[in-house]
Amino acid sequence: MNGITTPPETPDASRWEELVTVALLGTDRRPAPGLAAGQEAPAALLDAAAVETVRRRAGLRPAPSAARPAPAAEDPRPPLPYAAARRLAMLLADRPGAGGGRRGSAPDLMELLPQWLALANARGFAAPPEALPALLDAARGRTDLRPAALTFAGPRALWLARLNPDWRFALRAAPGGSSDVPDLRDADRVRRLWQEGLFAERVALLSAIRAQEPAAARELLESTWATERAEDRLMFLDSLRTGLQAEDESFLERALADRSRNVRATAAELLSAMPGSALAARMAGRAGACVAVDHTRTAPTLVVEPPHECDAGMERDGVVAKAPAGRGERSWWLGQLVEATPLGSWSPRLGGRTPEEIVALPVADDWRDELHAAWSRAAVRQRDPGWSRALLGTPSIPEAAGPGAVSLAERAKLLATLDADERSEWVAGFIAAHGLSESFQLLGVCAVPWSPALGRAVVDALNIARDAGSYPWSFSGVMGLAERCLEPSEAARLNALTATPEEAEDASPGAGGYWSEAFQRLVTTLRLRAVMREELTSP
Repeated sequence: MNGITTPPETPDASRWEELVTVALLGTDRRPAPGLAAGQEAPAALLDAAAVETVRRRAGLRPAPSAARPAPAAEDPRPPLPYAAARRLAMLLADRPGAGGGRRGSAPDLMELLPQWLALANARGFAAPPEALPALLDAARGRTDLRPAALTFAGPRALWLARLNPDWRFALRAAPGGSSDVPDLRDADRVRRLWQEGLFAERVALLSAIRAQEPAAARELLESTWATERAEDRLMFLDSLRTGLQAEDESFLERALADRSRNVRATAAELLSAMPGSALAARMAGRAGACVAVDHTRTAPTLVVEPPHECDAGMERDGVVAKAPAGRGERSWWLGQLVEATPLGSWSPRLGGRTPEEIVALPVADDWRDELHAAWSRAAVRQRDPGWSRALLGTPSIPEAAGPGAVSLAERAKLLATLDADERSEWVAGFIAAHGLSESFQLLGVCAVPWSPALGRAVVDALNIARDAGSYPWSFSGVMGLAERCLEPSEAARLNALTATPEEAEDASPGAGGYWSEAFQRLVTTLRLRAVMREELTSP
């Protein structure tokens, strides 16, 4: 070969290391022994490396073959229809930004993937094996996809996750818990894993037991509670939210004396969510002493006298003594007491009034906002729809003038305590009265697909904004929600809005074209969703 002379006999390893050293230093600084020098040296070095590579590979001894992994568990679900399998491949192939920023009228396929997965799971189909790698990669990058993606992927996803470290999240996040959780009927294995397992394994074990046998999970946690680290106690205690029951009260009361402030606060929060607990009664007594009805005024009025101090008993029950910067201490303590008080205790204390009547009462000395905000947090924590309705008021009333005078974020949380139909009806009324500019958070808690009334309210409000020449970019978030949440049958009546409107003199420049493009994308996406439904119908 070019420039190669017969090299002296040297071990393969030494010869290879010599060639690597020459390549790193350069043939002009370190000529390789046995190779041509000068201008032919680089080519000679590459030829020698090629020869040495063949020698090294030919001299490898075959290693014993590894044991073949056990086959994946069978998936008994029916396979996807062919058209639906093709659609899944298209959805998984779409990537954010693939269109260079502005998508024009093309649907955002990745945003349709969660809905497609939910529908496939509802109809009981199994994932095509060839789609599993892309599906797991998508779930790895988007935690919101994981529950639906792993349900759809089935047992083969867990099998693959054991072979690829990038997909190990599936072992922790798969519905039903990690595959490493032992049979809960095997008491010895459960006890051994609880005492000797890694933290993540212990959390998975405790969560799995809590979902099936709440009392057994609590007893297991109590058995090692005194020896656990503070950060671990906090995570373990949080698992008791599942299946919270009156029998947990004794353990949670003891946790109120924990060394960790965060553990104490979590225990107090859990106890306050149990209206019949002793802590809830103590909080009701404290809060009731701070709020009363004054009948000496022209109209019955709530008067508020917040605590003058945060005593040891209040701190033990979860009241944080130090107020945040810019917040008064007394109002801070009052808010925590009211938030932890069972809402059912207020009617007997305030003359048998209903939640609507209580919320409608005037509040003296500017304590109204503080008191109503605390009641709102209590309604969300205790999932009380009656108090939520009272604090929400009618949707036509402006935010600052509502009976609860709560923010949009608080209204969204209160709406989440109502049933789906009531949520949709309230938000539709809000949009009809106030438009879309402040409705995004409220739409986010509505069931999908939107009810006909809510869908009409959104489309009508978008049409009004379009005709007014408003900035279309201000409504991009609502447009994105509409693409995913409108009933697909709405596409027919949206056709008229896809044309480019004439721009008024005071309209935003170019707004007409953007509105037309946005409505074209909306119509195209709705039609695609309708096709997706048909494809996922079992033949």
